[in-house]
Amino acid sequence: MNKKLHVKTGDTVKIISGKDKGKQGKILQVSIKESKVIVENANFVTKHVKPKKMGEQGGIVKAEAALYACKVMLVCPKCKKATRLGHKIDKNGSKTRICKHKGCEETF
Repeated sequence: MNKKLHVKTGDTVKIISGKDKGKQGKILQVSIKESKVIVENANFVTKHVKPKKMGEQGGIVKAEAALYACKVMLVCPKCKKATRLGHKIDKNGSKTRICKHKGCEETF
């Protein structure tokens, strides 16, 4: 089964639902198999970490957790608005992503 996501690693996204609704951040990691993304400075969870080596510190660590890709929306670098993604096929046959806002049509 060939799954596709509307976002890539490095894209700036806005979270549209959940406890971090409204936050913006860069995508650090994408899991196509699970349809999840990890967004920078969003969806923090606390992990209890055991020391792995002798003398290493254990304790409680805050880390970013994955959230479903359907809960994030791409932010256009030109108009700075959260936007749906459109596709445009060039003359040479390559597909590019574009902003759907009227008058913007910036390529990503």
